Amino acid sequence: MGQIRRQTILSSLSSYIGFLVGALNTYLFVRAGVGSFTTAQYGLTRAFTDIGQMMYAFGSLGVPYILYKFLPYYKDNLSKKDNDLLTWVLALVTLGFGCVLLSGWIFEPLIIRKYSSQSALFVFYYRWAFPFGLGYLYFCVLEAYAVAMKHSVYSTFLREGAVRVYVSILIVPFAFRWISFDTFIKIFSLQYVCITITLWLYLRKRHLTHLTFQQSKVTRRLRKKIISMLSLVYGGIIIQIVAQSLDGLLIMGFKGLAYTGVYAFLVYVANVIQVPQRSVQYVAIPHLSKAWKDKDMGTISRIYHRTSINLLIISSFLFCLIMLCYENAIPVFHIKPEYAPWFGALFLLGIARVIDSGTGVNSHIIGTSTYWKFEFFTGVIFLAFRIPLNILLIKHYGILGSAIADLISMVIYNGIRWAFLAIKFKMQPFNYKSGLTLLYAAAAYALVWWSCASLNGWSSLFVKCILFGGIYGVAVLVSKLTPDAAQVWEGVKKKLPFSR
Repeated sequence: MGQIRRQTILSSLSSYIGFLVGALNTYLFVRAGVGSFTTAQYGLTRAFTDIGQMMYAFGSLGVPYILYKFLPYYKDNLSKKDNDLLTWVLALVTLGFGCVLLSGWIFEPLIIRKYSSQSALFVFYYRWAFPFGLGYLYFCVLEAYAVAMKHSVYSTFLREGAVRVYVSILIVPFAFRWISFDTFIKIFSLQYVCITITLWLYLRKRHLTHLTFQQSKVTRRLRKKIISMLSLVYGGIIIQIVAQSLDGLLIMGFKGLAYTGVYAFLVYVANVIQVPQRSVQYVAIPHLSKAWKDKDMGTISRIYHRTSINLLIISSFLFCLIMLCYENAIPVFHIKPEYAPWFGALFLLGIARVIDSGTGVNSHIIGTSTYWKFEFFTGVIFLAFRIPLNILLIKHYGILGSAIADLISMVIYNGIRWAFLAIKFKMQPFNYKSGLTLLYAAAAYALVWWSCASLNGWSSLFVKCILFGGIYGVAVLVSKLTPDAAQVWEGVKKKLPFSR
């Protein structure tokens, strides 16, 4: 667990630096005043992200999971110059994106009819979503390769940090009216193209990008298994991404880009809770893949339990801080009033992310095992609930309806995966410490909310953060909920000036 903890800390650090930059970007998107974006313009940036994810889902052909699952076999049995997996992966996604482009051209008239009335701005810039999707697709594939090669720290930095710095640099000239929104959105669409090139150069410098069309012995031996896995994993990725992106596109269709912008803001705030989860997943994948290969069930069980308790502690902490500070932060930071009356929707979105984080890396444990097909079937069930729930609830309740659908779907999705691992492998990530974690978080939240109810402005934000962090942090350390907390705290104390 030491290597996983170290890489997780580095990846989380990169992620949170990126989130600080992202928070600045989000503030500049939603602030009131001269040179600010309209909610529709901000909504268009969210629409590009959703469409880019859709293009990745359909264009990737399932190859990221092939890298996670089979790259260890290639590394163990082939030299670098004979490893042909990256070559075939890039060839497949090129074919996949060609199909996406063709589909986009064929369905363009339908898109125009569907979105012209509520989201005319999206229709006007529809074709610029394709450069965004191209860059996003290739970056995700190269990122999966970097993760499988245990270079997740740099790829995480690019995804969480560099791309946000790119947007920051782009927002500044728009805010000062040096460039128009037309110029902004066109350059915005190229962000993932730029960081994909950067990641390729990084991997090339480390001699990890050798390409060969000479079919290796490993490919010949594993070809049927790879094709079989691709057929199901591809469907699983489509299901997963469609489920994630559908809400924003439905809100855009039913309510318009302005509501999409509000929802994008709420989702961004809620997604702060999941930053550690993404870092843990990227670091844990190669270790899980190797553990399955070596049939090391003890390691898998330890990773499952440790990631669950660690992520539950962190996600509960972040969720409570967000809910304590949200209403006061809107006027303090001069955010447009359109974003204020959505505390209930944000609460539901946050609870869904705590649930997803608290169940650890269950998805990747299943996905890297010989039972990876089950991950596909859980995705089918997830989508079967999420699509009709989103359509029904968004149509009647708008943003709140989407948040309700998100929470219900997430409970069902994680409940099925938890039950599968508990029954099939006797793996259980929860114990009494999981309950204590939630109890401490709820108690600290109630105490801080009650004691600080009369505070407003900056003092409210500072006092709530310090008071909640102190109460909750002491409770976690004293109760020894996880050994990682104590080890991290000891490391921090050694670097403090007064400890020397």
